[in-house]
Amino acid sequence: MRSIGSRLWLAAATLVAVVATAWSLYFSLGLGLIPCELCWYQRILMYPLTVILGVAALENRPGVVRTALPLSVLGSGVAAYHSWFQATADSATCSVGSCGTVQYQILGLTVPNLSLIAFVLVSLALVVAVRR
Repeated sequence: MRSIGSRLWLAAATLVAVVATAWSLYFSLGLGLIPCELCWYQRILMYPLTVILGVAALENRPGVVRTALPLSVLGSGVAAYHSWFQATADSATCSVGSCGTVQYQILGLTVPNLSLIAFVLVSLALVVAVRR
C-alpha cells in the first residue's frame, strides 16, 4: 500500500509538469507570445520533468526526488524572481528585455505566476512521494 501512495504522488507531479509544458507551448505556438529569457530558463527546468517524473511514476521510483527536486526547486526560484520582477519592474526602463512585461494573464495570474504554482506543486508532490 505504501508504494501505491508514492506512485500516485509521482503521477500527480507528472500531471502538473505535463499541463505546465502544454500551456507553455500553447502560449508560444498557439497565442504567438514570445518567451523572454527568464521564461526560457523556466522551460528548460520544466520540460525534462515531464519525462523524468513520467518514467518514475510508471516504474514507481520515489528515489527520483534526487534528480527532480533540484530542478523543481531551482525552477521555483527562477519563477519567483520573474514574478517579483514583473510586479516591481517599470517595463519602460526594463534593462532585461521583455522579462518585466506582462504579456498575458489568466484569472489575474501572469505566466511566471502560473509557472511558480506549477513548480511548487511538483516540489510538494515529490516531497510527499518520498515520505510515503
